[in-house]
Amino acid sequence: MRGLMQDDQLTVNRILERALAFHPRQQIVTKTKDGTERETYEEFGERVGRLANALHSLDVGPDDRVGSFAFNNARHLELYFAVPCMGSILHTLNIRLHPDQIAWIANHAEDKVVFVDDTLVPVFEKVAPSLKTVEHIVVMGSGSRGSLDGALDYEELLAGSSPDVDWPELDEHQASAMCYTSGTTGNPKGVVYSHRSMVLHSWMINLASTIGLTERDAVLPVVPMFHANAWGMPYAAALAGAKQVFPGAFSADPAALSDLIEGERVTVLAGVPTIWIGLLQYLETNPRDLSSVRCITAGGSAVPVSLIERFKRQVGVEMVQGWGMTETGPVASLSQLPPDMDDLPEQERFRMRAKQGRVTPGVRFRVVAENGTEVPWDAKSMGEVQVKGNWVAASYYNDPSSDERFVEGWLRTGDVAVVDEHGFLQLVDRTKDLVKSGGEWISSVELESALMGHPKIIEAAVIGVPHERWSERPLACVVVRPGEEVTREEVLEFLGPHFPKWWLPDDVVVVAEIPKTSVGKFDKKVLREDFKSHPLPDAGGSVE
Repeated sequence: MRGLMQDDQLTVNRILERALAFHPRQQIVTKTKDGTERETYEEFGERVGRLANALHSLDVGPDDRVGSFAFNNARHLELYFAVPCMGSILHTLNIRLHPDQIAWIANHAEDKVVFVDDTLVPVFEKVAPSLKTVEHIVVMGSGSRGSLDGALDYEELLAGSSPDVDWPELDEHQASAMCYTSGTTGNPKGVVYSHRSMVLHSWMINLASTIGLTERDAVLPVVPMFHANAWGMPYAAALAGAKQVFPGAFSADPAALSDLIEGERVTVLAGVPTIWIGLLQYLETNPRDLSSVRCITAGGSAVPVSLIERFKRQVGVEMVQGWGMTETGPVASLSQLPPDMDDLPEQERFRMRAKQGRVTPGVRFRVVAENGTEVPWDAKSMGEVQVKGNWVAASYYNDPSSDERFVEGWLRTGDVAVVDEHGFLQLVDRTKDLVKSGGEWISSVELESALMGHPKIIEAAVIGVPHERWSERPLACVVVRPGEEVTREEVLEFLGPHFPKWWLPDDVVVVAEIPKTSVGKFDKKVLREDFKSHPLPDAGGSVE
C-alpha cells in the first residue's frame, strides 16, 4: 500500500519562488574594489529572470552546460538560480587551476557559454584559445575585455531582456549543476548534482541540529562558489531568506573579511582552516567587533584543536568542523556536540569539536578495514570511510573509471578514520597521506593538529619521506610566527608527551609557506616531491 500524499518536485525553482515571495526586502551584499554593492531579493529575482531570457537568446536550452568563472558575488548567485531553473546546468569552473586543466574540464563538460568576472579576464585569456565547445563568452563587470574578441557584456544582455519568464516544470532528478574534483592525481572528475540533491542538502543545512540558518542570519561563504556550490550555503541561505554577504575578490584578505563581518553583522561563516588561521592572526593585532557571529564552519582539511580553542577563548566564537567532498554534495558530517556533552570539561569539548563529528541526517556511513569488515566504534580501529545518501554521487560524469570509487552503492571516499562510541568520525588521514613506518600507520593529521598547537608555529604539514630501514618516516614542515625561531629538539619535546616515540617526526624543517591546492588545502604532493631526498638524522622509527 502506497501513501496518499501529493508529489511536488524538489527543484531549485521552489527555493527561488520562496525567497522572492516571502523575503523580497532581504539583502544580497558584495564587496568590490569600489565599495559595497547591494540588491534586494526582489531586485535579484528580476535580474534572474532577465538572465534566463538572455540565455534563451543565446540558444541555451535544456541540459546545455553554462560555465561560470567567477568569485563569490551577486552575479554569480544570479547564475546559481537562472541556469538550473530554466532547465540548463551550471558548471562552476575552478579559477585557481592551471589554464590547461581549466580548458580540459570545460571541454569535457562541453560548456556552451562561459560567464567570466572582468577581473579574471587576464586569466581566462589563457584558457579561451583551447576551448572547443564554447560559443559565447560573457564578461561580468565593466573592466577590460582584453583579447576576448566578441565577448558579450553581462549588463547589456540583462538590459535587453525581459524580467518575465515562464519557468518550466522540471523533474527533480534532472541535473542542476556540475563541479569537478580538484584532481590531485589524474584528470579531475565531474560530479553532477540533481535538483533534488540540492534541495534536500539545503533543508539539511537549515536543520537546527546542523547549521540552522533562518531569516535572522547573515551568511558569508568564504569557501569559493566554484567549489561544491560554496558548501551549499547560497541555496540554503536563499531557502531560509537569510541575508547573503559575498567577499568578491577579497576572500583571502583578513581586513576585508573583518570589515564585512563587523559592518554587515554576519552571523555564519564558512571556509577552510587556512582562511581562519589568517583571520585569527589579523585579529590578534587588529581587534574587531565579531559579536554578531554565532558560528564559523570549517572544513576541507582537519581543523586543529588549538584553532578551535583560540577562536573561542580569544574571539568568543564557536567553530564547527565539517567534513565532506565534492562527491558528497558536499556536507556529510558536522561536529555539533549533543546535549550529553554539555557537562564535559571545556578542553574535552574542544577535543570533540576537532573531530569531524556525526554524519548529517540524510547520509549513511560505514568505516571499512583493509580486510573488508566494518570497524568497531572504539576510537582506535582504522578504516576507509564509505558513504551513501540523498546528496552523494552515484558515479562520475562520462568517466569509465567510476567503478573503482563505488562499491555496492557506497562511495569510497579515500579518507581513513576511526569512530568513537558516540558515532563521531575522526579522520586520521587520506589513504595516500598516511605514513607507513615499519609496517605500522602514522597519522599525519594528528601530528599536524598537535604541531599547530605550538605557540611558535602557524601552520604545519607532515609527510612521509623514504627510509631505507623503515620504508617511510615522518617529516614535519612548519611555518613559524614572524620573528620566532624553532628547533627540532624543541618541537619533539613539545610532541613527546602526546605520541608514541616512533610516531615522532625524524626531522623538522622550517618553510616560508605550506603550498596550497586550488581550494586552500595543504598540497602535500608538492612537499613530498620537494623533500623526497631530504636526509634524515639517525632517529627512532622502531615500533617496538
